Amino acid sequence: MNKTEAWIHAFRLRTLPLALSSIFLGSFLAAADHAFSLKIFILSTLTTLFLQVLSNLANDLGDSISGADNKERVGPERAVQSGVISKKEMKRMLAFFVLLSLSSGLWLLYEGMQLISLKQGGVMLFIGLLAIGAAINYTVGKNPYGYTGFGDLFVFLFFGLVGVLGTYFLHTGSMSWSLFLPAISVGLLSVGVLNLNNLRDVTNDAKTGKMTLVVKMGVANAKRYHLMLLSIAMILPCLYTLLHWGSVFQFLFLLSFPFIVRNVLHVFKNENARDLDPELKRLAISTLLFSLSFGLGLVL
Repeated sequence: MNKTEAWIHAFRLRTLPLALSSIFLGSFLAAADHAFSLKIFILSTLTTLFLQVLSNLANDLGDSISGADNKERVGPERAVQSGVISKKEMKRMLAFFVLLSLSSGLWLLYEGMQLISLKQGGVMLFIGLLAIGAAINYTVGKNPYGYTGFGDLFVFLFFGLVGVLGTYFLHTGSMSWSLFLPAISVGLLSVGVLNLNNLRDVTNDAKTGKMTLVVKMGVANAKRYHLMLLSIAMILPCLYTLLHWGSVFQFLFLLSFPFIVRNVLHVFKNENARDLDPELKRLAISTLLFSLSFGLGLVL
């Protein structure tokens, strides 16, 4: 693996569809309320992509420093652990993506200020800074929250609630409690992807002291947890649709459910952690399919 290939691996492009799911859904919800802004959509997408790559790079560095990335790890080889990219080079790239995320986020906030108050803008800026901090502190720092079982909570908050509701708010300058239903669904599906990752790595994580929820609760309970996450994620959009019934097209999102159900069945049948690796990509794509189909159903 040469340096270019190592950087591409470090960016972990297969995680990007999951990151975009919340932005697409929030934008579709806004479009359904006749408040879509192309500038907000583009800048939200760019900011989210920068934050996701930042998180991936920080995870590569943090797991290498802690020893969680080693020869026994089941997933793809990491850039720093392989030795192709040095820790110094990774830190420089981290700083670059912090700058990109901050610049894009500030531009996004500037465009959104046309519809929101200065106080609301301050809150959004604070949330944006928290997002940058969360992207880095997942596995980097003195007390990385990914090593203490809080990764699921942060993924739920930022991939679900903040991503969907924040995007909608920047488009519209308003909020509705019922929007929490689809936002929670995307958040739970995103946590499902993380749970798959932690199920895959549970043995090595336990050895290296990375105390994910899977390590804490055990594989059997983690599989039940996976069922709960994905089941609730499928129930809530049905409830939202019944509350906001307009046409049969609103049930277009049901097309994504067979893929989600298949994922649950595969997890319960799984006995070899290595076989879970392709399921991460499949569930991430299924989440994007859900967001797109749910959103299209609203605007058709």
